[in-house]
Amino acid sequence: MIVRNFLSWAQTAPAAQRAEGAGALARAYLYSDLDAHARRETEIALMSLLDDPSPLVRKALADNFASAADAPHAIVSALASDQSDIASPVLSRSPLLTEAELIDCAAIGDAFAQSAIALRAYVPAGVCAALAEVGAREAAISLAVNPGADLPEFSMRRMVERFGDDGEMREALLSRPWLPATVRNDLVNATAASLTAFVVDCGWLTGERAKRLTREARDKANVIIVAEAAERDGRQGVRDLVAHLRASNQLTATLVLRALLSGNRDLFEAALAELSGLREERVAGLVRDFRGAGFAALYARAGLLEKYLPAFRAALEAQREYADVNGGEAKLSLVMIERVLTACEEINGGELDKLMALLRRFEMEAALEEARIEAARFAAEAEAARIIATAQAPEIVAPAAFNDSFSSAPAFEIAIDMASIEAELMPEAA
Repeated sequence: MIVRNFLSWAQTAPAAQRAEGAGALARAYLYSDLDAHARRETEIALMSLLDDPSPLVRKALADNFASAADAPHAIVSALASDQSDIASPVLSRSPLLTEAELIDCAAIGDAFAQSAIALRAYVPAGVCAALAEVGAREAAISLAVNPGADLPEFSMRRMVERFGDDGEMREALLSRPWLPATVRNDLVNATAASLTAFVVDCGWLTGERAKRLTREARDKANVIIVAEAAERDGRQGVRDLVAHLRASNQLTATLVLRALLSGNRDLFEAALAELSGLREERVAGLVRDFRGAGFAALYARAGLLEKYLPAFRAALEAQREYADVNGGEAKLSLVMIERVLTACEEINGGELDKLMALLRRFEMEAALEEARIEAARFAAEAEAARIIATAQAPEIVAPAAFNDSFSSAPAFEIAIDMASIEAELMPEAA
């Protein structure tokens, strides 16, 4: 009788009062000790409220049933398919919605509803895949930042493919605690493509120069990614990344040589195994005897340029001699590059000119990196000395006077000094 009176009253009551009554009826269903008959009548009344023309009424039902495990499933399903501001509480919290229902709601929902699904405490892999495929940008970002999302690797790569030009999307994926090396590579490529398009459109660089700088920056990043993959996932992680690089046409002789000159032998061996089809153990044995005919045969089977074989042998020799020169860091080694340059100069009859130019660019990059490190160390030492001197005898130290005397120096003298430094650090490419 009470439920019937409620329905009769709801036909003429204002929307705000109907919404308040709907919330009270929902709470009575969830928390009151109703007998079976009264519970059934209450459920019928709640179902009838789904047709209420005011969204306030349906919003009251959604707010009360959103987290309830014993709410009527049919009502929850209907609310999940309502307009997004009503559906969102249910989509984001309801434990009753199945994976299939969430996928269906993601397919028909707008960005607001999709984001609500993406931010659930736990998002199954199937729902993640659906959102990665059809979700709006906002939903993809919400999914990427959600640690409770069981986000498969292929879904991450699909998100990069769809929204890789969006900086917020890339940052969201990078914030995840575990990111496969292949996805990191895709993010590097997406970032490089966005930056290249930007600088070319602004007229800051020509298209060809921008492409070369992008390619070199991408190779540098890939060497770092390979080193991290080897440390985290072992040889299998490196092999998976190398297969991805080959499939995306990024596995080049330039990248492999850069890796060797950065002290990273894992990428070189994995690349030879991928290109030759031989087992990794067999490849590793042939690489250890890099002066022998077996290594030359492996090199040829991998399809690498025969004329560059001496450079790779010299790089392997230098790596053996300077194994720990970088202290484990994935960066070009200046001493190893100089060793390879010397070896190539001795045999170059003109056919290695392009390789020599590449090695000169490597040499410039490594020299600049070492200069930056040394400059930072000198600055840190000078600052530490100034702090100690100030503490011991404050009246002796006068940094302001020093700065004034430096700033009064003729500009052309400073320019000459800088030009001489750059000339030593950046030799011209052959």
